[in-house]
Amino acid sequence: MSDSNPEAAERADQRSGTAQGSLADTVYSRLLEEINSGGIRPGDLVREVEVASRLGVSRTPVREALHRLLSEEVLVKKERSLAVPTVDDKQIFELYAMREVLEGAAAAWAARSASEAEIALLSRLLADQAALPDDAAAQHAAVNKEFHAAIYRAANNRYLIRSLQSLQDAIGRLGATTLAWPGRSKHAVREHRQILRAITKRDPKAAETVARQHIREALRYRMLVIHADRNIKIQPT
Repeated sequence: MSDSNPEAAERADQRSGTAQGSLADTVYSRLLEEINSGGIRPGDLVREVEVASRLGVSRTPVREALHRLLSEEVLVKKERSLAVPTVDDKQIFELYAMREVLEGAAAAWAARSASEAEIALLSRLLADQAALPDDAAAQHAAVNKEFHAAIYRAANNRYLIRSLQSLQDAIGRLGATTLAWPGRSKHAVREHRQILRAITKRDPKAAETVARQHIREALRYRMLVIHADRNIKIQPT
């Protein structure tokens, strides 16, 4: 006859809970990456049973991960399930309006506080982007993301960085990069060069102005991409 050991049972429960929590974090990160990268697209349903089967885990950590994504509005309720939300034009304008303000602030603060090493990194990234062929949209998008992230870090404000990263994730969910649009990559390099010049000159006002102009151009191309995609989808087959 075995003795009852409440303390051992409690420790076992804690270990089980920790393991489940860790697994839920892993599922959350995996799903968020798939959503942000376009593997799971706007409008796609995300079902608990299917996710559990695909990832080879039980439904409990999947349920926790989905609940977290729902609370963060990365997912929404749809058809008695969950889905990646579609975004209308008004929401896109709101998203880019906020991005314009924050990107402008980041560039201005970077002009005040960027170290020489951070400016050198921006110069290298710009050179890398300028050397890419125009039709290398994925590579342009990757270097573009690094360039903006380097400005965020140079701004030296953790709360600004967190807000901008959240906006970048939301923009990533909109679909294909605008840098795939003909001519956009060349224009983006030119706009980045203006931002870097203002930061190098330690001119916060100019840095903010050109950064905000850059985001307005990004919005213009975003709408071109979205409406071109919509027109393709409504063509008769």
